Amino acid sequence: MLSGLRTRGYLPHLSVEGATYFVTFRLAGSLPHDLLASLKERRDDLMRRAAADPQGPADRERHPPFSSFADEVDSLLDQSTGELWLGRPEIASLVASALQHFAGQRYQLRAWCVMPNHVHAVLRPLGTHTLDSILHSWKSFTANEANRMLDRRGRPFWQPESYDHWIREDVELSQCCRYIEDNPVKSGLCERPEDWPWSSASRRDLSR
Repeated sequence: MLSGLRTRGYLPHLSVEGATYFVTFRLAGSLPHDLLASLKERRDDLMRRAAADPQGPADRERHPPFSSFADEVDSLLDQSTGELWLGRPEIASLVASALQHFAGQRYQLRAWCVMPNHVHAVLRPLGTHTLDSILHSWKSFTANEANRMLDRRGRPFWQPESYDHWIREDVELSQCCRYIEDNPVKSGLCERPEDWPWSSASRRDLSR
């Protein structure tokens, strides 16, 4: 059941009761301001085109331009030379622990990975918990704790915008989980997914 069409970050998003989502959120400053401005302009153009599309809202997010744009943003994040606070083991461990803390209570966590400047996760909210409230909880807690650990209190840690995608099919779910766990390998951070300590691939028995 659809519970609303909204915008967050680069793409329009659907709130769907009982849905499983692929989500990405990133550090503040992880993309240069001029590049971010250009991406936002392109996002706005995609949204205008989606609004004029005669297809129903449930189909808009699957429109090829949206998928291609999301892939491009993710590739840019992997190449970014901005702040890499999540590359510090103590900060990466903090975020990894936060992702898993309420797994099985507030959400089902299928896959996750903490990269040097961004985070991926596949999750399904449970009960009355919403995707927005879960993301807010993750980002608020980890921002406060990370800034305290880094002695940079009061400064933005996460970019306010996030990306989420409604996963509709089992095949797509498997593809998203595999993509997340392969991300460190693709970025040259390790040789095998299970070698990356801050990923569900290294502890499948605890997170699946």
